[in-house]
Amino acid sequence: MDRFDAMQAFARVVETRSFTQAAETLHMSKTSVTQLVQQLEARLRVQLLNRTTRKVNVTADGAAYYERVVRLLADMDDAETSLSGASASPRGRLRVDVPTPLARMLLVPALPAFHARYPDIQLDMGVSDRMVDLIGENVDCVVRGGELTDQSLMARRVGDLQLKVCAAPDYLERAGTPSHPRELEDTHHRIVGYHWSRTGKTFPYAMRRGGEHIEVQGRYVLAVDDGNAYLAAGLAGLGVLWLPDYMCKAHLARGELVPLFEDWQLDPMPMYVAFPPNRHVSAKLRVFIDWIAELMAHQAPVVVRGRRDS
Repeated sequence: MDRFDAMQAFARVVETRSFTQAAETLHMSKTSVTQLVQQLEARLRVQLLNRTTRKVNVTADGAAYYERVVRLLADMDDAETSLSGASASPRGRLRVDVPTPLARMLLVPALPAFHARYPDIQLDMGVSDRMVDLIGENVDCVVRGGELTDQSLMARRVGDLQLKVCAAPDYLERAGTPSHPRELEDTHHRIVGYHWSRTGKTFPYAMRRGGEHIEVQGRYVLAVDDGNAYLAAGLAGLGVLWLPDYMCKAHLARGELVPLFEDWQLDPMPMYVAFPPNRHVSAKLRVFIDWIAELMAHQAPVVVRGRRDS
């Protein structure tokens, strides 16, 4: 039995609560993972996991052992990356998930500079606006806009997205140009709805001007759950949009979108890099998070400094 492989298999089973998922994320067979954990239990002479046909739960002894295993695996990773200049040149595979518009407009175009700086980091980038199970899917980190609802995650705030309200000229020709956000509640006006993956619902947009504070829900003929589709719907004239600056800047400059309610203010949308609480922040993950923060400092700097963890 390779003790390192056994400890790694055990830790992954605890994190995913499944031998099957643990095997998939480790690129091993379920039988191999099961045997490694059984051999580890036999060597320690203690039961680490309670197994049923439906789920896997860690025992009290297993929980205590898991905490030490996680620290040991992290120390081993640090020891390896400190050799042969590896700390100055992080290497290895990094699994991340980012929103579709952010990937297309900001991150992917900037990646050549990242890879020139860190040529030994291999990025597996999921591009989606869906809710990602970081542990179950073995994802190292996600980049997400909006306040995080999962308080179990560790997160670093890397930017604040300034928002604008805008619409396509074709839409404004048909529906008229609203002079007050309340007009978007009228029957002849439409917004493009956005379904957040966390709730599956649209939500009202808060706006303020002086002492006036309102929330606009609006009515829609189309709601989507993808940022690129949301922008495309607005450009097609299907309704009014609430967009971050980086998504609408070029379209405003070309006249494809028209700004609305410029004397009103919207709260910026915070952007976070989130990662599992028990996942070791390796050198490659640390430099990726720092790179995201550096990139966003130019595009959407944090207005109020704040992070739950760095």
